[in-house]
Amino acid sequence: AEYGEGKFNEIVFKLKTAYKSIKIGDPLQSGTLCGPLHTKQQVEQFKDAIETAIKQGGQILYGGTTYPGEGNFVIPTIIEISPDAEIVKHETFAPILYVMKIKNLEEAVKLNNSVPQGLSSSLFTQNPKNLFEWIGPNGSDCGIINVNIPTSGAEIGGAFGGEKATGGGRESGSDSWKQYMRRGTVTVNFSEKLPLAQGINFGDAPI
Repeated sequence: AEYGEGKFNEIVFKLKTAYKSIKIGDPLQSGTLCGPLHTKQQVEQFKDAIETAIKQGGQILYGGTTYPGEGNFVIPTIIEISPDAEIVKHETFAPILYVMKIKNLEEAVKLNNSVPQGLSSSLFTQNPKNLFEWIGPNGSDCGIINVNIPTSGAEIGGAFGGEKATGGGRESGSDSWKQYMRRGTVTVNFSEKLPLAQGINFGDAPI
């Protein structure tokens, strides 16, 4: 459904409220939700992504800086930006959320499928029509497609894997054993006649 500016602002407000509650610190301590980035280089990538987003018209709604003190800590960040900005197609591997105003589901699917990554995607809707468009052949082109749930790790019990630049193949679930096999198709004819496809008929000539 198309909700307009009011719904967008409501969602952004709830996101900011949730981000303010995130505890940053030692991941071994109880209650910590956001630990440090792995390296100083990743911190620089975080900074560069934010700088690039601003240059491309982005507006920081929350965060946007490193966390005070020692370590590779950054503040999880929310940036409002145009869907046309090139940065939104780049995978930064840092806690940056881009929020964008989309006119309708068709535009959302087009944007979702335009990025080079294709691991996981989510749609939140109560409309069955939107649901089936999202998971159907003209919907999301990701390897994992969710409805009313984000990427949570729960899908690891199914066939886990991506498409496009995220890679091919699947692991876990019913597809996991296929990665260790060379599959083929075998046909055995036990009759004394030669069946032919595509309607070809040579009569009842014996083999």
